[in-house]
Amino acid sequence: MPSLQEKIGEDIKDAMRKKEEVRLGTLRMLKSDLQYEMTKTGAQALEDEIVMKIMRTAIKKRNDAKEQFEKGDRPELAAKEAAEIAVLETYLPANVSEDVIRKKAQEIIAEVKPQGPQDLGKVMGKVMAAFKGQSVDGTTVNKIVKSLLGG
Repeated sequence: MPSLQEKIGEDIKDAMRKKEEVRLGTLRMLKSDLQYEMTKTGAQALEDEIVMKIMRTAIKKRNDAKEQFEKGDRPELAAKEAAEIAVLETYLPANVSEDVIRKKAQEIIAEVKPQGPQDLGKVMGKVMAAFKGQSVDGTTVNKIVKSLLGG
């Protein structure tokens, strides 16, 4: 099975053949981010987990840009960012559901026995570590943990 990085390279060629401009542009930017990471670390290839981390960062940047465009009444640019997000999300595993996050957070809270909302960081770290390698939204985790800690 090819690595995620190899799949992206193949999909760039496929997007060129099919003349899918949004997909092609998005994947080229992603490939550039991957090349930068490889240059920075001196790696010949990146592990799938690192590639997914870079993708999540790219998605977060595009979400932030989309929000700014929506606030600035620029729907055409917000739509472009949304289209790029959709392309990137096809490479990530499905997000972990809130119910699963809540259940895991409750287990960790029972284990850690936090004193209250001031121990949010301690619990958050363990919850995020429990979902390492899976697609989980940190903002959602934070919201759930805060509610469970009574914050």
